[in-house]
Amino acid sequence: MGKEDRHPAERKFGSEEGGLRIHQAIARQLGTAIVAGIHKPGDVFEGEIEAAERLRVSRTAYREAVRILVAKGMLESRPKAGTRVLPRSRWNVLDPEMLAWMFAGEPDAAFVRDLFELRGVIEPAAAELAARRRTDAQLLAMEQALGQMRGHGLSTEEGRAADQRFHHAILAATQNDALAALASSVGAAVSWTTTFKQRRKSPPRDPFADHRAVFDAIAAGDAEGARAAMSELLRLALADMDIALLEPVGGS
Repeated sequence: MGKEDRHPAERKFGSEEGGLRIHQAIARQLGTAIVAGIHKPGDVFEGEIEAAERLRVSRTAYREAVRILVAKGMLESRPKAGTRVLPRSRWNVLDPEMLAWMFAGEPDAAFVRDLFELRGVIEPAAAELAARRRTDAQLLAMEQALGQMRGHGLSTEEGRAADQRFHHAILAATQNDALAALASSVGAAVSWTTTFKQRRKSPPRDPFADHRAVFDAIAAGDAEGARAAMSELLRLALADMDIALLEPVGGS
């Protein structure tokens, strides 16, 4: 990647970057540029020495940033061959940090629908299992999350965090460790799609009643009803997201 190919978003780093350590901030900048298509699969990055000098960071910080992206499947670094952007099929697209980078700008509509398709496979089944296996403590956690979600609203960070806790509690209530392990990825998908919907020009639909229907079915031990309620919640959420993807943000 020569000087003429550098994107204007690339910049030098100070001692603090929004609470991130320098190598994390570099990884975020490079990762965001990759998911935005500024650096394309097959592109070769400049050498470590040149990149560190341009960004005015230590070679160690730049090397650690590259390691983060290698671990996420975004880059491949080989001696003599350099550092190359890998195809999207190699990326760990469910990594919560990568999801944040994808939603930092305008997310790809096909990928948003992929996320909902994945959730449609996982979450209705999880709700069904939760209706059969949930403990009183897990039911209380869902109910408290719902109350906070309603009290704060999804336009606030607190409300979105409560929404995540609700979905986490359902996965935990399956008593299935493999499903519970998906909580961070599912939670990140819930959070970022909800955040994106809040950027719409018109007020988004309030999904509280959809969540309440899922909770009521789980609380009643109605496995079929819980599956159906979660499927409907996701169907409506995807419809809302389709509107958000089509509708301009901000002014008319």
